[in-house]
Amino acid sequence: MPDGGASTAQRHRLSIRQHGSDQLTSITMVGHLDSAAQQKLTQVLIDPLLEHGFWELAVQADQLDIGLAPGVTDGVAEQVIHAARLLQIQITSVAIGRTVSLPSGATDQIIRRDLANSVIERWSVGQLVEPGFTGRTATVEPTDTVALPASDEGLRALSAERGLALDLQEMWVIRDHFALIGRDPTDAEMETLAQTWSEHCAHKSFRADITFDDDTRGDSLLGQLRACTTRINAPFVVSAFDGNAGIVQFDPHYTYALKCETHNHPSAIEPFGGANTGVGGVIRDILGASHRPIACTDILCFGPENLPLSDLPSGVLHPRRIREGVVAGVADYGNKIGLPTVAGSVLYDSAYTSNPLVFCGCIGIAPANRAPLTGPHPGDRVIVFGGRTGRDGIRGATFSSMEMDATTGDVAGASVQIGDPITEKLVSDLLNEAWGLFTAITDCGAGGLSSAIGELADGVGADVELALVPLKYDGLAPWEIWLSEAQERMVVAADPSTLAALMALAQRHGIEMVDVGEFTGGHHLTVRYNNEPIVDLTTEFLHNGRPKRQLQAVRPTPLRNDTVPVCTDVRTAILALLAHPNIASKAAIIRRYDHEILGSTVVRPLTGANDDGPADGTVLCDPNESRGIVIGLGVNPWFGNLDPERMAHAAVDEAIRNCVAAGGDPTAVALMDNFSWGNPTRPSTYGELVAAVQGCCDAAEAHQAPFVSGKDSLNNEYLAADGTRHAIPPTLVITAVAPLRDISHATTPDAKQPGNLLILIGRTLAEFGGSHLAMVLNDNEPRSVPSIDPDAPQRYRGLHAAIAAGLIVSAHDCSEGGLAVAVAEMAIAGRVGATIDTAAVHPDPTTALFSESVGRIICEVQSDHLAAVQTLLPLAQVIGEITNTNQVWFGDTITVTVEELNSAWQGHQ
Repeated sequence: MPDGGASTAQRHRLSIRQHGSDQLTSITMVGHLDSAAQQKLTQVLIDPLLEHGFWELAVQADQLDIGLAPGVTDGVAEQVIHAARLLQIQITSVAIGRTVSLPSGATDQIIRRDLANSVIERWSVGQLVEPGFTGRTATVEPTDTVALPASDEGLRALSAERGLALDLQEMWVIRDHFALIGRDPTDAEMETLAQTWSEHCAHKSFRADITFDDDTRGDSLLGQLRACTTRINAPFVVSAFDGNAGIVQFDPHYTYALKCETHNHPSAIEPFGGANTGVGGVIRDILGASHRPIACTDILCFGPENLPLSDLPSGVLHPRRIREGVVAGVADYGNKIGLPTVAGSVLYDSAYTSNPLVFCGCIGIAPANRAPLTGPHPGDRVIVFGGRTGRDGIRGATFSSMEMDATTGDVAGASVQIGDPITEKLVSDLLNEAWGLFTAITDCGAGGLSSAIGELADGVGADVELALVPLKYDGLAPWEIWLSEAQERMVVAADPSTLAALMALAQRHGIEMVDVGEFTGGHHLTVRYNNEPIVDLTTEFLHNGRPKRQLQAVRPTPLRNDTVPVCTDVRTAILALLAHPNIASKAAIIRRYDHEILGSTVVRPLTGANDDGPADGTVLCDPNESRGIVIGLGVNPWFGNLDPERMAHAAVDEAIRNCVAAGGDPTAVALMDNFSWGNPTRPSTYGELVAAVQGCCDAAEAHQAPFVSGKDSLNNEYLAADGTRHAIPPTLVITAVAPLRDISHATTPDAKQPGNLLILIGRTLAEFGGSHLAMVLNDNEPRSVPSIDPDAPQRYRGLHAAIAAGLIVSAHDCSEGGLAVAVAEMAIAGRVGATIDTAAVHPDPTTALFSESVGRIICEVQSDHLAAVQTLLPLAQVIGEITNTNQVWFGDTITVTVEELNSAWQGHQ
């Protein structure tokens, strides 16, 4: 199984207990082998010190046998076959499954909700399930032509039936194009156009013409973000919004590639595989930008873990199961490929129940003197290498561009991918040595070969033979080979003179590599199967023929008032905030990830006296260097529910603030944006998106921090069987990366020394819209989302100067829960006490403790350094002191012990 026997058993036991059944009694990994070499294989498969193995295993009447469905990648089975071949044992097929001993009375509902996933698995009670390889057919379906109806109704129906996710205007253009050239399209051509023109690949809503409700027009959203970066004109930007990743250069020696992707829809229907391949995909983006991956990030959004089953929409996996699968998928890929997962966030909200969000980021490094790639050139060969091609991920790009409903899990099985991090590690190692042997590179992401080769062929043309592509098994139709999103595959263009060296290098690394065609120098993309053309499209029509989308936007009119929630029990509110799932410790998840591998993580996600306090920004540094980079994140969808523009500005500020608090240089910050939104064709929803982009641009220009890469994931909505619509809150993730010029200036949030002073930089206002205090008080009155602080950029520069001068002992940003939570976290991390003078923060104690105004950082300074700090930060306020007691005083009368604070914060695991 992809997530391994031990973790699977643990998850099954937890799930059954939580649904009131008896504990699961056993779990066994089962291999279906059609080889007679059982004795030799026993030496490979069974560790006699740890395991028992049986060749003739009978499934009991109270046991459930689960196996992967036909066509689903079985990575463990492939490794068994590989090991057998090394030992010269002939095996034709292997499948891996598991048996589960069920308690009496186990229902089909428990099996479907907690033990097996019908999207990728099949199962049987009391007998072995048929191995997945027996359900495959070796018969290749012929390439068909697709008759394009004349009527609008027929065109809509064709798009829906084939899962093309093309709107009527796009279908008109396709129909007219083929009418002009006098033939019908093939199935492969229709699928190629659908994925190339999909929301996921073409970002057509971000490129759309905008018309507002007052009939005025606006520039496209992507155009606004690009223009913002151009106006900032930062000298450290090498490449922005171009290719696989943004490229920046903070020093003369290295460039960094930055990318963050989403994998929401796949993770909703198959959490492990969706998150697993989300990580793998963004790592390949960095490889496709010719950089070596060095670190991963992840931001995860789930429904409430304690959601009653009665509240779960039909066709939806329980949030707890989604979380377990997603976390396991992220950990599996990053840990196995050998990359640290160093930064992230985990959010919980009922609006994510039907549509969880999975944001996967990666950072890579390369020598700055590396010559840029200039291909592909006419005559270059089309080279495919990495994993083999199967039926995984077919139509994944179009699937991710549509809304989901109660039937999604039944029809989207082919859109699910299963990753193989070991193969990707070999691909990464190969590329590390292969520089200079190819002229262009990209990864097989959404759309598979059709996207990778299609993009490389833009303007230069290509002629490809699909029969040469290595397959996982026989029987794939030509269009399936072309569209498959099977993982761990790359495409390069190589001059014929370097081909032998490239092939030899691939063989040495154990990577399959094939020459499947030529970049022709013409204007056509021609794809053949056994020399019969199945695709013949001009690159101009493929990439520029899509009609520009026209979208209506109704601007939001947020309510902005400064009223304050009534909080009569401050002590209880503080403990409730620390225990809230969005604020409480995520150590149980963080420790699933290896954040130490490669030996470059200087400031870790958990820090402090016991290495269990929360960090703000995380710091990476090459062991041989004195400089590094800082990674900060910003996200607050609860602000987005009320005021998308201010939410966006706050997210940018938070990401930069986290970098600065850790020692990053605020004058050289590069940003990435990731928008996850609902249906953009609804004017109110698109208006929210427009407002958020405006907030992003305003914040970026205020901080002179350019956007270099971005990704939008739209249509994150779920239509339940009863007709109710479940949409996510407007969710924007901002990733900030900044240089740390001297690693000795890295700063952490844990309070260090009794007697030191606490100072607050930034203003505190009565701003409680979307606040966590309102959540724990069940206060739903609309209030003002925190406003823009125009002085924050200059203040961050002053703080950076103070850190560089060695004047700051610790620093922690104020975010969810406000100052009270920030001070509590500093005390928890340092295991020291503190006193807070609320009157020095704001006249109203509730505002002083719980406002979530942006732009604020609490700093610990020695008393003899205060004057020097206040010279650099004239408006910094002394608000308290670190003490050697075991208590934190929140004002004159409210006291909570550090043990109580820590118990509340650690309690949500």
